[in-house]
Amino acid sequence: MERISGILHDKVCLVTGAGRGIGQSIVMRFAQEGAIVYANVRKKGFLEEWIARHHQELKGKIIPVYFDITDSAKIRQIAIQIKEEQGKIDVLVNNAGVVSNELLGMISKSEVKKMFEVNVFGLLELTQLIATKFMIKQKKGSIINMASIVGAEGSRGQIAYSASKGAVIALTKSMAKELAEYNVRVNAIAPGIIDTERIRQSINHLYKNIPQIGMGRLGTTEEISGICVFFASEMSTYVTGQILEASGSMML
Repeated sequence: MERISGILHDKVCLVTGAGRGIGQSIVMRFAQEGAIVYANVRKKGFLEEWIARHHQELKGKIIPVYFDITDSAKIRQIAIQIKEEQGKIDVLVNNAGVVSNELLGMISKSEVKKMFEVNVFGLLELTQLIATKFMIKQKKGSIINMASIVGAEGSRGQIAYSASKGAVIALTKSMAKELAEYNVRVNAIAPGIIDTERIRQSINHLYKNIPQIGMGRLGTTEEISGICVFFASEMSTYVTGQILEASGSMML
């Protein structure tokens, strides 16, 4: 995908769920566009080798931060670290998420709780912290939430996951209304089926037939990270409260 020369220069970004797939693509694209990117994963030491391999491609910088977004004490510690090192956070991308696929009658309360702890409660707590401690005071910022087409349309075998992503859509719209007066934008991306390792492993389990996709192919992680660049940059300064579906005209 074509790069836009330095469009995120000097922006400080925090991206959760950066270990693989969409999250890793967002981190790379932001750093290629000049941003200082704090890339979050849970497992310590997971990102260093990958960062070293791609170091020469970057106009910005990638800084790994290791924490679980459900750990309240740790997210506060990371916020303090970024405050001390950079003094601001311009962009928060809430990409971390978990998925569990069960048909009605097989849904376990423990799996539902796990999904909501990460996909909703962790996202909400981290966003609240970054918004109040940084963006409201700065009177500027962009929050990008990773929703899903199933959060709006529903999906067979994904009742609980769809519910968690539906919550992400609702909280995105409500946050946007609260934060607009502070010039803080809140938007979400609702991908369809994106070609990641996890999707390749699970698609046969989820669907007897791959859903109809008008464009005739799966999406790429680079296509999602490109949308994130738009929301993170000054190109979208009058856009908030939007749920941008990126599904290639997929029918569920």
